[in-house]
Amino acid sequence: MLVDADACPKACLQICLRLGHAFGCPVWTVASFNHNIESDHHIVVGNSSQEADIKLMNLAEAGDIVVTQDWGLAAMLLGKGARCLNPTGREYKPDTIEFLLEEREVKAKLRRTGGRTKGPKPRVPADDQRFAAALSHLFS
Repeated sequence: MLVDADACPKACLQICLRLGHAFGCPVWTVASFNHNIESDHHIVVGNSSQEADIKLMNLAEAGDIVVTQDWGLAAMLLGKGARCLNPTGREYKPDTIEFLLEEREVKAKLRRTGGRTKGPKPRVPADDQRFAAALSHLFS
């Protein structure tokens, strides 16, 4: 399993580590040097834009489970045959990722013209439960 640890909530990372251990799957975390991540298999990358994403793309193989909030990264990983899950337990699917990318572009365009968009909702315990259930399902 690979984790995009740059923006991964701590509770989500702990669930990844716990379930990875329970299922006998090593958990590789990738983050820039600006983050303090405790993991048996942690890869530190520089602080350049997209550096962690590029490393994850280079590491991922077909069948890997990757945890990320980045829709663009998820789209590329799906193309490699990886299975992608966001920290709230939503699995990115090849048949829905295009819609998400279009939505991201529309929102970015709105922000560039001075508009505002809503940020993510605050994380709640139900997100952790949903994530743990979805990750367990991917392992089985």
